[in-house]
Formats: sequence, C-alpha cells, structure tokens
Amino acid sequence: MSKSNEYELEKVPQDMKRGWIAMFSILMAVGVDLSSVLLGAELASGMSMKNGILSVIVGSFFMAILYTICAVVGSSTSLSVSMITKNVFGEQGAKVFSIVIALSLLGWFGVQVGFFAENAQIIIKEITGISVSMPLLSLIGGLLMMSTAIVGYKAMEKLSVYSVPFLVILIGITLFLAIGKYGINPIETETGNMSFAAGVSLSMSIGIVGAIISPNISRWAKSNKDCVMASFFGMLIGNSFMIIISIVLIKIMGIADIMKMFIVLGLGIPGIIVLTLAQWTTNTGNIYSSSLSMSIILRNIPIKKISFTLGIMATMLAVFGIYNQFVGFLNLLGIIIAPVGGIYTSEFYVIKEKFTNSNEYNQKTNLPAICAWIIGIIITYMATPSPTGLGIISITSIAPLDGFMTGFVSYAILSKSRSFINEKYLNKVVD
Repeated sequence: MSKSNEYELEKVPQDMKRGWIAMFSILMAVGVDLSSVLLGAELASGMSMKNGILSVIVGSFFMAILYTICAVVGSSTSLSVSMITKNVFGEQGAKVFSIVIALSLLGWFGVQVGFFAENAQIIIKEITGISVSMPLLSLIGGLLMMSTAIVGYKAMEKLSVYSVPFLVILIGITLFLAIGKYGINPIETETGNMSFAAGVSLSMSIGIVGAIISPNISRWAKSNKDCVMASFFGMLIGNSFMIIISIVLIKIMGIADIMKMFIVLGLGIPGIIVLTLAQWTTNTGNIYSSSLSMSIILRNIPIKKISFTLGIMATMLAVFGIYNQFVGFLNLLGIIIAPVGGIYTSEFYVIKEKFTNSNEYNQKTNLPAICAWIIGIIITYMATPSPTGLGIISITSIAPLDGFMTGFVSYAILSKSRSFINEKYLNKVVD
C-alpha cells in the first residue's frame, strides 16, 4: 500500500488519473513566473521585438517536443521520475539522482521566493510608503508557496485551474493599458549583441530541467493522448506566453522592471496579485517534486512530512538570502541533471527492457546507465559557458540539450553493446 494518496513509491491507479485540462493548467501556471519576465527583459535588450518574439516561439516549439517526449514516459509508466530512474539506474544510482534533483529544486524554490520578496518590497513601498524587510517577505512567501505542495497534487491542480484564467486576464489588462498609453510602436534599443540562435537557446534552456522531471506531473494523465495534448500545448503556450508579453511591454514602455510597469500603469494592487500567484503556482511544484525525489530515500516517512520539512528548509534558504549566491550552484546541478532525461527516454523508446514486467526493476546498479550519465555530465560541462563550465564545445548551442542528447545516445550504445556481448559470448559460455 502507498503511504499516501500521492503514490510516490508506486504507480498512480488508473481511476485516480485526470484529463488533459488539469495538466495543461499546471504547465501554463508554471510558465507564468518572474524567471520568464527576466528572460523577456534580456531578449528585449539584445534583439528587435520581432526577432525576440519569433525566437521565443521557435524555442518553445522545440522545448514542447522535448517536454512531451519525457512526459509520455511518465504517463505510460504511471511512475514519478525518481521511480523511473530507479528502474533505469538501479537502486543506488537512483538515490544519487534523487538527492541531486531535490537539492536543485530546493535551491530554485529559494531563488523564486527571493525574486518574490525583492519585487514585493518594491511595490509595497511604492504603494504604502512602508519598507517591509526582505527576510519577512521571504518567510511569508515561502510558507504560502509550500502550503499547496504539502496538501499534494490535487491542491496544485486546483490552484492552477483557478489562477491561470485570472492571471491571463490581469496580464491582458496590463497589456491593453500599456498599448493605450504608449501605442504599439516599439522602442528599439537593441544593441545587436544577441543572435537569433541565442534567443532560441535561451527560450529552450529555461525549461530543460522541467522537462526532465515532467513525469512527476504526467503520471497523473488519463492517457498518452491526454499527456501529449497537455504537454505539447501547455509547454508551447506556457513557456512562451509570459516571455512574449514581457518583451512587448518592455519594448513599448521602455521600462525593464515589471513592478515599475504595474506602478506606472496604476496597477499596484493587481501587480501584487500577479506577482504572488505567478510565483506561488510555479514554486509549489518545486517542493512537490523535491519531496517525491526524497521519498525514494526516506521511504518510511509520510510524504506530507517530507514536504513540510523541505519547505521549511527552502524557505530558510530564502530568508537568509541564499538566492543571491545560489544561481551558479544551480547551473552546476543542471549539468548533472540534463543527461538523466536522455538516459531514461532512451531506455523507454529504444531499449524497452526495464518497464515491461513490473513497476520496479530490481537491480542495485545498471552500469550502462551510470557510464552514460558520467559521459553526459562531461559533455554538458564542456558545453556550458564559463565560469560554470568550460565552454569549449557546442553541439546544439544549448548545453543542457547537449547533455540530454549525449545521455540518450550513450545509453543506447552501451546498453545495446552489453546485450550483444551477453548474447554472443556469455550465453555460449553458459551453454
């Protein structure tokens, strides 16, 4: 029996699965956050509005394909990403990955709470004249954002389903007022220092790690058809929506700070609502996935207790300002995580051995998977620009995607080679 109705250590029962709308709403909600706004500002400063928007659409299209490829593994197996990696890497390898992904997501939670607190401080002071301390805002924001993760997937689903239409309306009003006040002629301040390919790369990079852990959400999909519809369109629209809106607002208003935009347009209170909901819907998923990862190690502890403990830890990281120093560390963790998606998708689509009999492949360590992971980490590190990586090679110009592809190909070759050797030589010895 499962320890909770989150089915963290087993398959999600078919009668508990959901239609595509719920999953689509969650992916849309994840896309509406401050990270997207910051990326939009970077693209707006280095490209024309037309090229910036087009690069986001192209990048999001390819990101949607990659996300769907990973998500289908979750909907087909009904397993979380940690249980999937246990099948592919073996028990010990999966534990290492689970710790890495949990640390990464806790860090991102702290970073996102820091973004929230920083911008909330600006807009509250502008509206009321009161300066609220960053640690207090981080504490409030962190406790709020972890609350739905503790309740579980159903709470995340309801938050997303109700929040997304409201957020879209508020952002639509902001765009309408901005166009009414400033017109639609963009203020082109591009410096020409960003190529179209770089814009596509950035638009994809923002969602790579999310694609790797997508089975945590897609395992709840009723069917592969529901999964594909929700994943492709949810990622295509969700990944691009807020980035494009950000580019347009920055170009027509000439203001790079989203909070200042709300204030200039007289939308201070709606701005706080957008800020809170945008970060809440995105960040609750970080704690949820982190808890799923740790549950494979802390098997005897209920997942709600794990979520509460990790939520408090991540909130404290934000309170003590860890978000100011954590981004480099998170980039390093991205180097480690990216190849894993390639390895488990390679197993699912090419090798097809470890998901056929049961929901748990009983093996301590799968050597081809471990070797492919190491090769993928090396290639991703070499492709990642300094100071995090070496920046001496480039396959696709997107370092995490290079790692994903390396993991996919390496595992397929190593696994097929081992099977060939076993059949050709070892079986003869046994005979």
